[in-house]
Amino acid sequence: MDKLIITGGEQLNGEVRISGAKNSALPILAATLLASEPVTVCNLPHLHDITTMLELLRRMGVELVIDEKLNVEIDARTITKLVAPYELVKTMRASILVLGPMVAHFGEAEVSLPGGCAIGSRPVDLHIQGLRAMGADVTVEGGYIRAKTDGRLKGARVFFDTVTVTGTENILMAATLAEGQTIIENAAREPEVVDLAECLIAMGADISGHGTDTIVVNGVEKLHGCRFPVVADRIETGTYLAAVAATRGKVKIKNTSPLILDAVLQKLEEAGAHITTGDDWIELDMKGQRPKAVNITTAPYPAFPTDMQAQFSAMNAVSDGVSILKETIFENRFMHMQEMIRMGAKINIDGNTAVVEGVDRLQAAPVMATDLRASASLVIAALVADGDTVIDRIYHIDRGYECIEEKLQLLGARIKRVPG
Repeated sequence: MDKLIITGGEQLNGEVRISGAKNSALPILAATLLASEPVTVCNLPHLHDITTMLELLRRMGVELVIDEKLNVEIDARTITKLVAPYELVKTMRASILVLGPMVAHFGEAEVSLPGGCAIGSRPVDLHIQGLRAMGADVTVEGGYIRAKTDGRLKGARVFFDTVTVTGTENILMAATLAEGQTIIENAAREPEVVDLAECLIAMGADISGHGTDTIVVNGVEKLHGCRFPVVADRIETGTYLAAVAATRGKVKIKNTSPLILDAVLQKLEEAGAHITTGDDWIELDMKGQRPKAVNITTAPYPAFPTDMQAQFSAMNAVSDGVSILKETIFENRFMHMQEMIRMGAKINIDGNTAVVEGVDRLQAAPVMATDLRASASLVIAALVADGDTVIDRIYHIDRGYECIEEKLQLLGARIKRVPG
C-alpha cells in the first residue's frame, strides 16, 4: 500500500492546473445510459472512481472508445446487462447513479446497495421513494435494489425531506425520459448538479430551475448524443488554495471557475489572503503572512462545503487565533483531527463542533488517512510540519486528487510516493 512522505517547511509558490470534477464526471458518465446515440465526455479526471464507473459501464456491455486526449465516447445501445454488481458498487457509492438512467431508458435495473462509508450513513431511501413516485416498482432484497417499470416512467412531484445530491441527480436523470412533467423540490443546488443538467440539456432534455431548489423536467421521448466537457473540480481548487495559504505562499490556479467557490474564497480573504480572479483562474497571495483563524459552519451549496472543512481545519491549526468549526452535513467527519493532534495541533472536539487554537508550526508524525478529504488535510498539515511526515492509506487521496504529488512538487513541496 503506497505512502506519501512529506518534508514540511517549504512555502508553496507557482501555478497549478485543475482537473475535471469527479463529482460531476460520475453522474455525467451514468447519464450516457439515457442516450440513443454515442455521447463523448471530455475533461475527465484520471481517478480510480472514474475507472470504476467506466468498468461498470463496460461490464454492462456498453461500448467505450477512449481517444488520445482521454475523452471517452460511450454508446449505450450495446448494453447487454442491466445489473450493477456488488464487487464494483462496494468500492464506489456513486454507482447508485446508474439506477435512474437504466430504469428510465431500459425499463429495469438491478443495482447493489452501496457498502459502508467512513463518514457516516448516506441512505438511498430517497432515490427509491423518488422512483416509486414516478411509477417504478422497486424492491430491495438480497442486498440489491431491483426496479422495473411497465412502459415509461410517469412525471411526478418529488419532494426530498433532506437535500441529497445523488438523489437529486438520479431523479433528474430518470425524469428526462419520463412521460409528462416532473418537479423536484428541495433539490440540491451544487454546481455538479447544474453541470449534469447542462449535459442532459445538450442531449436534448427539457430542464429548467437547475441551480435552484426546484427543478422542472418535461420528459422527452429520447435523448441524442453530444460532446460535453466536465466542469473544473472546485474542491481540488479549494484544497490547493488552502494548502498555499497555510504555507504563507502564492499561487495561480488555472482551468478553474471562481464563480462556484464564493464561500471558500470569502473565508480565505478573511484569513488574510489577497485574491484576484479571472474567467478561468484564481490567484492567491499570502504575502508571506501567517493565516488568521476563521470560523466555519458547513452547509449545502452555496454555503461552505463539507468537503473543504478538513482542509480548513489544517490551515486553522497553524493560523493566528482560535477558530470554531461546525460540521452539519456528516457525522464522523472530524477523524482527521485526531491525527493532526498527534502532530501537535491544539484541537478540542465536542460532538459536531471543534475548537482549534492555532500553533506556529506542527511536528511531523506518522499519520493515517481515514477518508478522501481527511487525507487532503493531512497533506496540508504535513506541509507545515517540522520534519518528515509519513501518510499511510493514501488510496483514499487517489480517489479524488489527480497526480497530487506532481502538482505539489510543481509548487515547491518536498513530497514523494513510496511503496508501502
